[in-house]
Amino acid sequence: MQGIDLQFLFMTSDGRINRQRWWIGVGILFGVSLIATALFGNQGLIPFAIGILLLIAGIMLHIKRCHDRDKSGWWCLLLAIPFVNVIWAIIDLGILEGTRGENRFGPDPLASA
Repeated sequence: MQGIDLQFLFMTSDGRINRQRWWIGVGILFGVSLIATALFGNQGLIPFAIGILLLIAGIMLHIKRCHDRDKSGWWCLLLAIPFVNVIWAIIDLGILEGTRGENRFGPDPLASA
């Protein structure tokens, strides 16, 4: 596995990422969330600000994975539906293979790997 560009992964909605990078990104966000909760609790301004930043980073991550599946980032609105959100994310983003070759969102992320 090549080095992971965290800025690309969490701060932009452009491009595509493969399943492996998506799972790594989800793991990073989960780990940061656990550490932030242990350090700051879950009440107050600092946990709120960290939560907003993690939410934005997660949305950027999911949008890029949708792009790899040749879907619009608007599909991420499914994350707002309880129960559906986890099932959809695991199956569609975490298990199903992305589009092979170039699609309308960019080159195949596996082609450069």
